[in-house]
Amino acid sequence: MILWELFIGFLKVGCFAFGGAYAAIPLIRDVVLSYGWLDDEMLTYMVAVSESTPGPIMVNLATYVGSLQAGIAGSLIATLAVVLPSFIIILLVTALLKTALKNPYVQAILRGLKPCMIGIILATGVWMIFRNGIVLRDGAVPVRPLILTLVLGAVYFGSRKVRKGGISPILLICLSAAAGIAAYGF
Repeated sequence: MILWELFIGFLKVGCFAFGGAYAAIPLIRDVVLSYGWLDDEMLTYMVAVSESTPGPIMVNLATYVGSLQAGIAGSLIATLAVVLPSFIIILLVTALLKTALKNPYVQAILRGLKPCMIGIILATGVWMIFRNGIVLRDGAVPVRPLILTLVLGAVYFGSRKVRKGGISPILLICLSAAAGIAAYGF
């Protein structure tokens, strides 16, 4: 029964997750909380771990949750379910790619989806900031997370002003890890 639930749950995520992994986090959150596979705190930690490990976040989360719930079989089923819709869509898109991308209606739909994805990603970031205690219930603002956020934001946006392409995502991840270790590890 759990394998079937894993398959259906992550198939929903795979079918309705548009805009990449960050845009899919609210959907993943709804699925894992509705089935009781993880709580909010554990999901937040797993999102952070999934960002830091190689591979797509959705696949990493699906593999971890599947493994946690049903071992190796669960991880395989959850991973298959989350990638199956994308795999099928990519096969169909490549077959229709030449004519579909020239269609002005398809181009309009794709242009319309961009601001929606930006909004979903921004909402997810704000949710994670408040969920992880940037502003506590008593109104206090912890200094270390705020300073880290501001410094890393300044590095990111400052690098875009100095260099045409900005800072490498890999370098930014390494800087974030080093800053986190420096702020919280000692």
